[in-house]
Formats: sequence, C-alpha cells, structure tokens
Amino acid sequence: MKGVKTFKELLKKDLEDQEFRKAFEEEEIYASMAITIARLREQSGLSQNELARMVGTTQQTISRLEDPRNTSITVNTLGKIASALGKQLRIKIA
Repeated sequence: MKGVKTFKELLKKDLEDQEFRKAFEEEEIYASMAITIARLREQSGLSQNELARMVGTTQQTISRLEDPRNTSITVNTLGKIASALGKQLRIKIA
C-alpha cells in the first residue's frame, strides 16, 4: 500500500524527538525487566506462587513485577529474584 508507513518507520521518526526518546527508553527498561522475570520464572518451571515463596513475598507481588507497566521495582527485589532463580543481577550504566 503506497503512502502507508510501517510501525518501524513511524517509531524511527518519533525517536528523533528527544523527549519522546527518553520516555520510550524508560518504558523499555521496565518492560524488558518484566518480560525477563516472567521468562526466567517459566524456564525454571516455577509458578508465580512458588517464586513468591522463594523470595519471601506474595504471588500478587510477583504478578506486579511481571507487569511491564510496573515502575516500582527495586534493585533489592531484583537481587532477591535473581538469587531465587539461581542467576546473578548485573546492572550496567552505558
């Protein structure tokens, strides 16, 4: 379809705006963490409830951590989850 832009093309244009880029990158961080937590939990064969017990929290908390819209995750919590899943937490500032 001539004249119709793809999502990728629209996103590339939007990312030229520094304010949009900053907001997009911040949201990407939270979404990536949530997806990683859920993926690692599932790969470990654990339910949210089982991981919650290992971390010392509730299933509802794990559910919130796996929600890409959640922006209240802490380094301490990430460390507990990594440890429970037998992983290391690495934070990189680039």
